[in-house]
Amino acid sequence: MTLAALAGMTTLHPNTVRERLDALVRAGLAARTREPPRGRGRPAWTYEATSSLSETSEYAALAVVLSSTIASSSAQPGTDAERAGVDWGRDLARRRGAAPATAESARDRAVELLDDLGFEPRQDPAAPSSVRLTRCPFLEAARRNPHIVCNVHLGLLRGVLREYGADPTGSDLVPFAEQGACVLTVPPVDQP
Repeated sequence: MTLAALAGMTTLHPNTVRERLDALVRAGLAARTREPPRGRGRPAWTYEATSSLSETSEYAALAVVLSSTIASSSAQPGTDAERAGVDWGRDLARRRGAAPATAESARDRAVELLDDLGFEPRQDPAAPSSVRLTRCPFLEAARRNPHIVCNVHLGLLRGVLREYGADPTGSDLVPFAEQGACVLTVPPVDQP
């Protein structure tokens, strides 16, 4: 959107909107680009919301490069990505300490780990095996190479569950399943 459009929508003075937008751009939460020239005068700036880990972030850029490299160089990119995620998940679970005593607590710890990593999981009490991931720390890479990045994330869950002694069979991840969320299926817990 242009500054003028945002000022009109918010009923704030254009200078106030400009000041706030500049702060968002500096923080990496918005991107500013020039519109193409149309007649006389300078073209307007347009603003667009970005992920908190924007493409300019070194880690986000690294994720894009690595996922692109796996996609173009691997004979089985999805499988290799998931395998890397399993290794990562097992390592993260080991560093967190002893395995939980029950499959249910292993599942809870896996969801907690996803929260700590910045995925902002939201569980549906009516469907406990369904977890909405409402944020992706690697969103730009996931948009460019979902079959790589999302398989790493699925592997991460499976690796954590395995390390904690829980069966990951039935786990699944549907990338961009709904507006603003991926849907993760965490295997149902065996009831005593």
